[in-house]
Amino acid sequence: MASLVEELLNVLDEETSKYDALYDLSTKKRDCIVHRDLAELEKTAGVENDLVGDLKNLEKKRVRILRDMSVVLGRDNETLTVTEIIVKLEKQPKEQEALTQARDRLVKAATNMQFMNDQNAVLLSQAIEMVDFDLTLFKSMRQAPETANYGRNAISTGDILPSGGFDAKQ
Repeated sequence: MASLVEELLNVLDEETSKYDALYDLSTKKRDCIVHRDLAELEKTAGVENDLVGDLKNLEKKRVRILRDMSVVLGRDNETLTVTEIIVKLEKQPKEQEALTQARDRLVKAATNMQFMNDQNAVLLSQAIEMVDFDLTLFKSMRQAPETANYGRNAISTGDILPSGGFDAKQ
């Protein structure tokens, strides 16, 4: 059981360091969004995808370790959590404290990452709104206003003035 606890500690520490690196990349990504640096944003997204892949592998490893621990403890492997293991280690205060600190660091890193992701999502949403506004503005600049011509049914014909403005020819 002690080796499993040590292995779990190592995985939690690795996950925390990956989340911290991901947080740094998200900060860089935020700056790229603000400064509209698409080339750097693309590079950052590629590195970010690699880190996310590493995090998925670490998560699988953590789940495997928890499954092994559930066998040792005689518990259901679907419901065993790190917090429950911390409670089970009450007779081993050193390991219990180390595991508690590792869990708390990981939770803090994941919370910070979630906050940064939410911030970046808002920034991207605002950037998309701005692009949409710019496109609408450019379209309206190229389109002349409709004339007030009405057909037989008293409905606007939708005629558009020529692009040169008013037509002086009659």
